[in-house]
Amino acid sequence: MDLTTMLFSFLGGLGLFLFGIKSMSEGLQAVAGDRLRVILEKGTKTPLRGVFTGAIVTGLIQSSSGTTVLAIGLVNAGLLTLRQSIGIIMGANIGTTITAYLIGFKLEHYALPIIAFGVFLLFFFKTKRLNYLGQVILGFGLLFYGMDIMGDGLQPLRSSPFFIGLMIDVENNPFLGVLVGTIFTVIVQSSSATIGVLQELANQGVVTYSQAVPILFGDNIGTTITAILAGIGASVMAKRAAATHLLFNLIGTAIFLPLFLMGIFPKIVILLTNYLYILIPGFEGTWSTLGIKLQIAQTHGVFNILNTFIQLPFIGLLAIIVTKLVPGEEKDEVVINAKPKYLEPRLFGNPSVALANASRETLRMGRMAGEAFENSKDYFFDHNPHNKHLTAQFEAAIDQLENEITGYVLKVSSDKILTSEQTDQSYRILQVIGDIERVGDHAENLVELTDHAIESKVNFSEQANSDLMNMFEKVQEIFTMSLEVLKTDDIALSEKVLKYDDIIDELEISLRKGHIERLSQGACNGSYGATYLNIISNLERIGDHSVNIAKYTLLHRKN
Repeated sequence: MDLTTMLFSFLGGLGLFLFGIKSMSEGLQAVAGDRLRVILEKGTKTPLRGVFTGAIVTGLIQSSSGTTVLAIGLVNAGLLTLRQSIGIIMGANIGTTITAYLIGFKLEHYALPIIAFGVFLLFFFKTKRLNYLGQVILGFGLLFYGMDIMGDGLQPLRSSPFFIGLMIDVENNPFLGVLVGTIFTVIVQSSSATIGVLQELANQGVVTYSQAVPILFGDNIGTTITAILAGIGASVMAKRAAATHLLFNLIGTAIFLPLFLMGIFPKIVILLTNYLYILIPGFEGTWSTLGIKLQIAQTHGVFNILNTFIQLPFIGLLAIIVTKLVPGEEKDEVVINAKPKYLEPRLFGNPSVALANASRETLRMGRMAGEAFENSKDYFFDHNPHNKHLTAQFEAAIDQLENEITGYVLKVSSDKILTSEQTDQSYRILQVIGDIERVGDHAENLVELTDHAIESKVNFSEQANSDLMNMFEKVQEIFTMSLEVLKTDDIALSEKVLKYDDIIDELEISLRKGHIERLSQGACNGSYGATYLNIISNLERIGDHSVNIAKYTLLHRKN
């Protein structure tokens, strides 16, 4: 086989492998939907639960990078603490070993029928869940088909003087192996892919077990690049979570590489393998009966499990270390408590008190929406990234509270027969939280419009900025009044909100006319028009949702 054919086979096989992994991961995430985020949020009460949660989620989506990035996103939104995210990241390293085990089983001969079945589900059914399942099966088949093609391309390396020399160097200098594994994984951005390549190299007899293990350690370090990239531009806490992933794998390598060089680590792997495999009914094999692919998979699994349980008691210390490594003002980091404060399940038996507490939680959610809006306003005028991060945190917390309050109110309604007044109150709560959630969405829209303005170098005229500031302040006033109505049930204030909305509607019309006049006079660039009009449109809709909140109160009082 000439060099070109070998290179094409390797790169083509690697491409199919990576596409297969991506297809499996996206299909599984689509099937799971938003439940993955909920699982991560609720499965982190203790570090050990965080580890199990991270391992389960990664096993489900077949991507440690996906789990880690999701955890970093939740930290950035203030829904997870740094300590909680560390447990998830540790668990993700365990969950990712499943891919290596799958590769260890020789399913290459069944790759094409698996692909055909996946395509059948993907293209011949209209049901979304079957389509997603087809995507998963297609990815699974492509993974093995890519491995088969890649194996053909790697065969000539057995007689390559350069590669043989490189592997001899790796055996003589394991640190070189760690470096090779790290660099390769950083380039590919998938430890599953690089470990798969390593397994295939070993299967072709190009790499020995003793040469593969240091490279395996490097693969685990290199996979942290995805988390580091996800942390760029995020909050300081999110950057610390990303740094934890790197630190965790570096410490693991620092512990186990010397043990490998002393011959202790391979003995631990063999001992655990022989002991665990004896427990499987009907299996009489031992380490020596395993193929080289499964031996590497087992080594990968033992490394990540032992590394996790060694470092698990020191999560607090890891958090302190990354806090020192990634400096940042603690006062600038606002971690928003998105968990319900007043939704006490023990009050389900007393609907009146339970609904009163749900109303208090709704008001708390409204204040968060007010904070989100205020930060979006500050971000628009000052362009401070801190305000952008806070808006995202508040918006995420608002979404979570909407789900929690809805579930709580529905539970109250289903457990007891409510009076007409209690039924009206539960209806009012459910309607109000919908409007509050929309206010949070509009605040996020304003941040996105600000980003667009910054990227497009949009500079509004002095008059346009002055008009926008005026409208921002008017909208802030009406929303604050609507929350006061929600708190006090003040009919007079409720009617004032309704009248105040007319002022905002007139202001929107006036701003649109003023903008058209500035365009005609050349005081404003025409390309800025859409951004400007979208901003005032979002502001006007916040005013509308404020009116809705006041209207529900008015109807509630009249009834």
